[in-house]
Amino acid sequence: MTQFSSAARADAGEQNPETATELQNTPLQANAVQPRPVLDRLPKYAAGKPPVSIEGLTPFKLSSNENPLPPVPAVLDAIREQIGIFRYPDPLSTALRGALSEHLDVPADDVVTGAGSLGALTQILNTFAGQNEDGVQDEVVYAWRSFEAYPIVVGTAGARAVEVPVLDDGRHDLDAMAAAVNERTTVVVLCTPNNPTGPILRTAEVEQFIASVPQNVLVVIDEAYTEFVRDDDAVNGIEMYRKYPNVAVLRTFSKAHGLANLRVGYSITRPQITAHLRVIATPFAVSTVAEQAAIASLKSEDAVTERVESLVQERNRVVAGLAEIGWEIPEPQGNFVWLKLGEKAVDFAEYAGTHALSVRAFADEGVRVSIGEPEANSRFLEICRNYPTKPRLSK
Repeated sequence: MTQFSSAARADAGEQNPETATELQNTPLQANAVQPRPVLDRLPKYAAGKPPVSIEGLTPFKLSSNENPLPPVPAVLDAIREQIGIFRYPDPLSTALRGALSEHLDVPADDVVTGAGSLGALTQILNTFAGQNEDGVQDEVVYAWRSFEAYPIVVGTAGARAVEVPVLDDGRHDLDAMAAAVNERTTVVVLCTPNNPTGPILRTAEVEQFIASVPQNVLVVIDEAYTEFVRDDDAVNGIEMYRKYPNVAVLRTFSKAHGLANLRVGYSITRPQITAHLRVIATPFAVSTVAEQAAIASLKSEDAVTERVESLVQERNRVVAGLAEIGWEIPEPQGNFVWLKLGEKAVDFAEYAGTHALSVRAFADEGVRVSIGEPEANSRFLEICRNYPTKPRLSK
């Protein structure tokens, strides 16, 4: 007989109820192959679910912060041209790093690509956070609630997650985060705009935060949604990286560029950090297809910007519509809005589901709703208009 961890049992239950029953009824055996104990302590990543089909309604998925618009035509052309998939890709993504160097005015050697910005973050954590030879864990500080993959990748790296609650308006509590940094802290992650709550971090407060933490702590600025930001005071991670040697920047082609399925992201760090990242970086994480698609998207900056602006205008329409019916939400600067519905979060998601909309509920906290097609956004507003509970923010 085989012993299974509770994580394995839960995963099997989600995939196949019959398998879950079999696992639950299987006697435990001490000498069976076992996963690392940390697996039982990690939360499960919950991807946004697709919408349920409702007769007479077009279903829309607003649960994964995906760009509802396809990539620009040049990207599709670049993908079609890639016929060398029987060859391994360039492990260093040299062509893409060169294009990013020109686009962002940074040295190509400071760029390390990864499988999305999450892959780039995972490489950073595997390099700078974990369990030391004396058994003591490094600590990684981040705001919470924030990107739900953070505790997973911190835990799998072997480090200890230190979660600092966000303020009522969804912003990072940078004072509390600075107070949480100690001699065991090796990495701090700042998510701006914060996923799922929406607000950005401002330049002055980030600079004050960086000045308040030791210079041997790596400050990672996660800017997955930076192209959607329209606040002039928003921090610019590239500027912080240029100014402070202990800053790393994360960016991705998944959101604004619409390449989520191709998994292209990257980090930007100073040479003394980048040199270590290259030792850990996953070889061949970015395929040639993905690399050439990303390059084509960078070359089509005007077309990409135009599409992003159309989504920003839709976001503004949604925000105005919510305000009109008395719904209070944190200021959104990504391609999503946050409804602080607390214990009503799951109920609202189920209600949206009866109208062929899938949204992302975080039980007892809130609901994140992606900005989608105009028809989807209009239906979302109508659902909110008819829903009896309004989210409020404390004053």
